[in-house]
Amino acid sequence: MTTLAHTRGAARLHAAFEQARTEGRAAFIPYMTAGYPTAAGFPALAQTLLAHADILEVGIPYSDPLGDGPTIQRASEQALAGGTSTRHSLALVAGLRAQTDKPIVVMTYVNPIYAVGPREFMRLAQRAGVDGLILPDLPPDQDLEIAELAAEHGLAVTFLIAPTSTPARVALVARACTGFLYAVSVTGVTGAREGAALGEVPAMLALAREHARAPIAVGFGVKDAATARQVAGVADGVVVGSAFITAAANGQDVDALAASIRAGCVR
Repeated sequence: MTTLAHTRGAARLHAAFEQARTEGRAAFIPYMTAGYPTAAGFPALAQTLLAHADILEVGIPYSDPLGDGPTIQRASEQALAGGTSTRHSLALVAGLRAQTDKPIVVMTYVNPIYAVGPREFMRLAQRAGVDGLILPDLPPDQDLEIAELAAEHGLAVTFLIAPTSTPARVALVARACTGFLYAVSVTGVTGAREGAALGEVPAMLALAREHARAPIAVGFGVKDAATARQVAGVADGVVVGSAFITAAANGQDVDALAASIRAGCVR
């Protein structure tokens, strides 16, 4: 069995976090749903985000995304209606990989992996140039086959913790993550929110750092430079998704928003 902590993807992700740290900032991790706003329009939108990203997160559209708020749910519905399947999503990632050497992680739920077949999914992800998987609905102490198959194919794995996670769960998840640990800033689903982005995050991260072998990124609720700056003060990475989907849907300047949020990731 491949050692989970030592994969090609983990090394590339950790290097990106370390480069950001040496520049005095948290790593900037923008998110975009594959196939949004259309399969033809996705590459240009993703490239806009990549120009500012340290790591790009691409979401595979799914019909029952329990952890996603209405903004990303609508983006997934639109992508699915346009014919973007799991296989097509990975093909879109392959197109991005041909244009960039920055790390790319894929966020997916377990069902799309099983719909393709775990081994075939990992093969396709590896061939597409994916560096890691974010698995929001897979407890790291269950279905170890997926994490092991990911490692066999050079892919890092990322699991999530939330303010409601018990200390034992935080410790378990922190030890299991090989790419980075994804800390949810608020209880609930994804989406930009009013008010501070931190809440119980500092205490949660302090506990997680006692066990984590990988960097820690924070997402859910980060929408602008101000909220990014709050998160950058306590985390290794800042994840932003719904704000970019909303901007794209409203015809706003995604490039300017990405540049502003990246600038807000300074410490």
